[in-house]
Amino acid sequence: MTVPDSTAPVVRPDGPWTHRDVAANGARFHIAEMGDGPLVLLLHGFPQFWWAWRHQLPALAEAGYRAVAMDLRGVGGSDRTPRGYDPANLALDVTGVIRSLGEPDAALVGHDLGGYLAWTAAAMRPKLVRRLAVASMPHPRLWRRAMLADARQSRRSAHIWSFQRPWLPERALVADDAARVGEMLHDWSGPQLPDEDAVTVYRRAMAIPSTAHCSIEPYRWMVRSLARPDGLQFNRRMKLPVRVPTLHLHGSLDPVMRTRTAAGSGAYVEAPYRWRLFDGLGHFPHEEDPVAFSTELVNWLKDPEPDR
Repeated sequence: MTVPDSTAPVVRPDGPWTHRDVAANGARFHIAEMGDGPLVLLLHGFPQFWWAWRHQLPALAEAGYRAVAMDLRGVGGSDRTPRGYDPANLALDVTGVIRSLGEPDAALVGHDLGGYLAWTAAAMRPKLVRRLAVASMPHPRLWRRAMLADARQSRRSAHIWSFQRPWLPERALVADDAARVGEMLHDWSGPQLPDEDAVTVYRRAMAIPSTAHCSIEPYRWMVRSLARPDGLQFNRRMKLPVRVPTLHLHGSLDPVMRTRTAAGSGAYVEAPYRWRLFDGLGHFPHEEDPVAFSTELVNWLKDPEPDR
């Protein structure tokens, strides 16, 4: 399913960026891009779309990078396909977009679900990932372990458990003009709450037909596959170490992902690994303090010795 033209003002707002579509992995993906130079590909999380990176796009372009923010499968301006929402396939979407952009590789920057996919792509398609930066998401093997064995993390992930019911979560997400999206954005942020204009944009994007269902499907796979052969196989594949410099960013007040859950992800990285904890920020550090986040990211991308 493609996105109706009437939604263009929501998912393709005007700005210093350029909008276009690229084909990859059997689907069409909307991207917003700025700048020239080495590719930095930005992957959004839930319940957002590419616009979550509106602050980082100009910062990266000014720093000399080709900054591209893509809408994940089923979200924003990208195709809403009936299947293909397991992390291995979603990671192929990401690496397919890198190829479609004509680039040999990219620095991947992912938040939340986008971070989960960035970890996956770096392990499964290492030749296409030059560097890796992940915010608010542990390595997939740590995420799995915490969901099964850490009661505190499991409680913080109550929304993921609630997504396992059929149809009701989708209806709850879009009820009252997607009011639940606004609640999540407020509840998951630190003291610096999102402005209401931004919340309205995210609510309108979630209200686009089929978006709620497609947004939830990756989480359904992640939980329902925990004891299935495909999930166990994915978990084994994620034993493959990440062999590129990695920056791991986390908000100290993140109410969704415990710092304890995220910490330790460096055990899966056989390359320079840098952990950065943002004091006083919640689940959306790239939006709560975009200047600090962008500065940290750009400085790390430019650092020839990122293990310092």
